[in-house]
Amino acid sequence: MIKHVKVNNSDGLIERIPFVGSPNCDNRPGSCVPEVLIIHAISLPPGEFGGQHIEQLFSNCLDPDEHPCFEEIKDLKVSAHVLIRRTGEMVQFVPLDKRAWHAGESQCEGRSCVNDFSIGIELEGCDDQPFEDAQYESLVRLSKSVMEAYPAINSKRIYGHSDISPGRKTDPGPHFDWPRYRRALG
Repeated sequence: MIKHVKVNNSDGLIERIPFVGSPNCDNRPGSCVPEVLIIHAISLPPGEFGGQHIEQLFSNCLDPDEHPCFEEIKDLKVSAHVLIRRTGEMVQFVPLDKRAWHAGESQCEGRSCVNDFSIGIELEGCDDQPFEDAQYESLVRLSKSVMEAYPAINSKRIYGHSDISPGRKTDPGPHFDWPRYRRALG
């Protein structure tokens, strides 16, 4: 597992992290820069871990015939900046200086269009299972690096998807240990 991650501000890529470019991104509007961090959880099929289905979803090549639930999401155009797998392995899909399509209809700090000013991190997980120690370790390392690269983001400006889309989204879910994560951030 990578012990230290560093954001390269010249291209928005995270050093030593595999990059799999997603087409589901674009430039941030005007002078928007990352100001908040949004934590999500995803598993495909729901409740199942491992495999390439998340990567396929973010790359617009999810085969709807592989699982019945894929038919209803096959046309979604979504992404995240980074995925943290159950093992703690990280994969980057969108440069941090670009807008990933992760927040959907949402509001944060009194503003809509949260994708414009946020970084989205997906944890491989679901609402009814705890996350792995390795995921928390990678999330803390990544969060600290992001906060160093983007000073507007601090520990008080980190939200769950459920915080910015209440009633519509539940992730990262009740098993995400916010106190543990915030303590580790320092």
